[in-house]
Amino acid sequence: MTKDTSDVIDLTELTVEQVQNGFAHGTFTSETLTKAYLARIAEFNPAYNAIVFLNDAALDDARSVDKRRAAGEKLGPLAGVPVVVKDAMDMKGFPTTGGWSLLHSKTGGVDLMPETDSPVVARMRAADTVILGKTNIPILSHTGAHANGSWAGSTYNSAGREFLPGGSSAGTATAVGANFCVLGLAEETAGSIQNPASAQGLVGIKPTFGLVPNAGVMPLASLRDVVGPIARCVRDAALTLDALAGFSMEDPKTNASVGKRPVGGYASKLHKDALNGKRIGLFGQGWRIATLAEEAVSLYGRAQDELKTLGAHLVEDPFAGSGFRELRKPIMPGAEFDARGMESIPYDVEKYLQRMGSSVALKSFADFAKATEKENAFGPKGVLNYMPHSPEFMEVMKDPTRPPDMSSFIALREAYLEIFNAVFDKQNLDALIYPQMRGPLGPLHGEEVIDAMVVSEINIGGLPAVTVPAGFYASGAPFNLVIVARQWSEADILGLAYAYEQATKHRKAPQLTKPS
Repeated sequence: MTKDTSDVIDLTELTVEQVQNGFAHGTFTSETLTKAYLARIAEFNPAYNAIVFLNDAALDDARSVDKRRAAGEKLGPLAGVPVVVKDAMDMKGFPTTGGWSLLHSKTGGVDLMPETDSPVVARMRAADTVILGKTNIPILSHTGAHANGSWAGSTYNSAGREFLPGGSSAGTATAVGANFCVLGLAEETAGSIQNPASAQGLVGIKPTFGLVPNAGVMPLASLRDVVGPIARCVRDAALTLDALAGFSMEDPKTNASVGKRPVGGYASKLHKDALNGKRIGLFGQGWRIATLAEEAVSLYGRAQDELKTLGAHLVEDPFAGSGFRELRKPIMPGAEFDARGMESIPYDVEKYLQRMGSSVALKSFADFAKATEKENAFGPKGVLNYMPHSPEFMEVMKDPTRPPDMSSFIALREAYLEIFNAVFDKQNLDALIYPQMRGPLGPLHGEEVIDAMVVSEINIGGLPAVTVPAGFYASGAPFNLVIVARQWSEADILGLAYAYEQATKHRKAPQLTKPS
């Protein structure tokens, strides 16, 4: 007989497989599981600030799935599974605030209320997940380090409240890491999936550009933005990608994914021996001129030993002399972040607002700029103050209603891909495995940012990546690896991540702090 009390369910590190086994054996229902997660959120979210909007329909959605299951209906692997989605993703009935007080009525701004779900939210509904709520982000998803500027306040790292949580999908990572849900949706323009996943010892998938639709997601760069999952284990992330990936009429670029998805799905290559015989490229100065922190060198060395034990052949600095690192060129001299591809943001916002529906409060980029002029995002003190340094951006600003000329960015993407693929061919590589960050996490309210090793190279190149836990620094901050390979190779690199995960079991459940 199914238990009807939520306090008997152990939510610690629950996987999709364990949830479905619980449903199948009558250990709990989707309703009781949802109640248990809502209770945990009520208890701990005040101390972590991961979830900013709760879905009042969650329990009704869970009951609906339970009824269908009880009636004998065959349901998918994510049916009844509690999840969260990032604030930037349109979800009917909820404002999309972009983390900005000026875009939220309760903090003196204007609400942007979408008339329809974004395709990715619609696909999570179609997969019969139970959406618990929406998660916190920094203003306009502008930083890969934290959410300190959000109207909702800072999000705290589930692995340790003192650390940077990673951004911009900070809330999603914290919700998953703190066991407020089973899995969550994140979005990346430049590290915003991989950074928070790595900062909190989680698995994140940054998919190939064009694999997952991102229409209806507040944009930073329509030619870089991607949506992907964050989960606590590789299999859960793979199953979520199955639900998200593929062609959408709302997002024509996803036509590129036709014929590219693996037969059997993204979990089809999850084998414990997947690393055996694979040629793995190691980080070196040919990729980027950068120095790893001493402790990162040690942890990366241990990871290399683990990879060799699993049968991988390691290739030192395969990009040496390739010209790859010379392609990197931040917009502002001396800056770390290469923002090329973001020049189109005024036009992208224009098209995004048009999609929201005729009743949306702001109908154009001009409306958007006027509503936010008190904190001009592109002004000297704005969160995107570096964009006016781009002549291409300034040209787009002249007429955001006109499709911009992005030919220079497309040429840059082609240059990245040409060298990347040539190196993979020459070195006969299966993947690259690097430390995802250069060193330990800085403090939440300090001046440090996250130095990620494959941002923005893979974002400009449109390449896929998977993060996987690989240990901890002495401080207690997680250490993650990032696995990168050719476009459309998600199933293969998920297989590599799975083999490493299963052999090492580096992910550890955090000890949460209750609100004082």
